[in-house]
Amino acid sequence: MEINVIEERVNPMLKRREIRFRIDHDKATPSRKSVVERIAATMNSKVGLVVVDSLKTEFGKRQTIGYAKIYETEERLKEVENPHIVARNDFTVKAEEES
Repeated sequence: MEINVIEERVNPMLKRREIRFRIDHDKATPSRKSVVERIAATMNSKVGLVVVDSLKTEFGKRQTIGYAKIYETEERLKEVENPHIVARNDFTVKAEEES
């Protein structure tokens, strides 16, 4: 799985970076968790600060276009995003529960 950033924008009002990206993958569409982890590693951030808003794959293509938001702090993320979106993108709690 390879992630290429198409567009990156800084939003100082909401204290976040907004990126549009393309994922080239060999198999099925990658999971949201793997995309969040890869974006966090690529963009020098933490997993808990990345929110993947959308992933769209056209039928028959091995390419996914996505949109993500990378917040500066966890407090700002919880202030701006809806609770169900925060829960959907929070993979740190699930890893602790499994242990």
